Amino acid sequence: MKAKFYKYIMERSFNSSVTSIRKPMLNEFAVPMIPLEIQQKIVEILDKFEKLTNDISEGLPAEIEARQKQYEYYRDKLLNFKELKVENKE
Repeated sequence: MKAKFYKYIMERSFNSSVTSIRKPMLNEFAVPMIPLEIQQKIVEILDKFEKLTNDISEGLPAEIEARQKQYEYYRDKLLNFKELKVENKE
């Protein structure tokens, strides 16, 4: 919109001592819109982001729980090893 609006105004503005823009000029400007499919995708992404940041049951607590499970998994992997049988040579 930024690129098109300036050109539109410059082509239609009234030039005297001060360049003026009139209300009908603004009313006739066609605001460019992105396709509906892209708008819906943006909404989905923003909804997911809002849910993650604001929903107490899914955002940070879920992340903490996932990290706790990950920690326990690797801890168990490190601590579970086969014992070596040592022969007594006496």
